[in-house]
Amino acid sequence: MSMHINLSAEMETYIKAKVGTGFYGNATEVIRDAIRRMQANERQVAAFQAAVAKGDAGLDRGEGTEYTPELLDRMTRRALQDIDSGRPIDPDVVP
Repeated sequence: MSMHINLSAEMETYIKAKVGTGFYGNATEVIRDAIRRMQANERQVAAFQAAVAKGDAGLDRGEGTEYTPELLDRMTRRALQDIDSGRPIDPDVVP
């Protein structure tokens, strides 16, 4: 499929600069990479929204845990122990 798009001069300059780095072979590769990144971002946002909805539903059922300084201390100690033991970081808690 062939598609023609109009870009601002600023976007065109940006794309040409990306190709000029040698990382991309041509403008099409830059655009494809940008679209792939947008799709990945959309998947991350959808997963985040699903996690929030799941948490909200749990709170509605009374399944929440009160957030206290003590809870934060326990969570911090556990995270540091996990790091020290070489356990992988849960992907749900990293950006």
